[in-house]
Formats: sequence, C-alpha cells, structure tokens
Amino acid sequence: MNKMILDELSRDDLTALILRAKKRLGLGWAEIAARIGMSPVWTHSAATGMNAFPEDKARAFAELLGLPDSAVDLLVESPLKHWDQAVPTDPCIYRLYEIVGVYGPTIKAMINEEFGNGIMSAIDFSMQVEREPNPKGDRVKVTMSGKYLEYANW
Repeated sequence: MNKMILDELSRDDLTALILRAKKRLGLGWAEIAARIGMSPVWTHSAATGMNAFPEDKARAFAELLGLPDSAVDLLVESPLKHWDQAVPTDPCIYRLYEIVGVYGPTIKAMINEEFGNGIMSAIDFSMQVEREPNPKGDRVKVTMSGKYLEYANW
C-alpha cells in the first residue's frame, strides 16, 4: 500500500486492514498476543482502536501482520473510546458502561473465537463481585458466567 493511501486511512480503515490480515494469516488473538508479549484482551482492544499500543508492541504487531510501517503511528495514538449509547451519570454504573463500551467488542471476539458464532446468555447467568486485596489498593473483581448460546441458522 503506498504511503499516500495509508496516510489517508482512518482508524476504522486500519482496524479493517488488521482484521483482514489476521484472517489471511489464520491467527487467533491469543497467538498474536503471545507473539508480541501482551494479553489477548489488551491486544484486541488496542488493535480495534479502543486502547493504544506502546510503540514497541505496535511495531511488533505491524510486523507480525505485515502492516505498513506507517500503521504504527495510528496504533500508538490515544484512543477516543467513544460509543453511541446513552450512559447514566452515576459514577459506578457509568464505569461499567465504559468497560462494556471499550471492551465489549473484545469480549465478543474472545467468545466467538473460543466458542463459535454465538453469545453469552444474560438469562442463564451468574455474577460475583468480590474484594481482591492488592498492595496498590484493593480491587473490585467482577466474575460473570453465562451459558453459551450458539446463533440459530434458519
């Protein structure tokens, strides 16, 4: 791809290019992440523009997928982290919306890669909220477990 065309790419265009390269190479997010030294969740999130890669990881990612060198500039840009849903103003609920807004596409990709084309049920579902001690300050641990439901083909 010539430099002029790449310079005109939007972040969404780069995401599409990444997804095509991933498919063409037959790589899963876990394998890509392992090869560049990041977690699968973070790798997907950064690859789709919801987080920014550190420059060294962006270069390794671009090299692995055969992306042009100038793609690194977009991969390291600070993300906008926006989505079109209305969000409540309660700080705790807002942060949960933020998590889903930022990591929802990543969670979906991880579910689809692990299980196939389907969803996690919110009907046959359980969740735990726990305190997790941490030297940097206690953390909130939310564990969600929902039955996998394959999409019906009809």
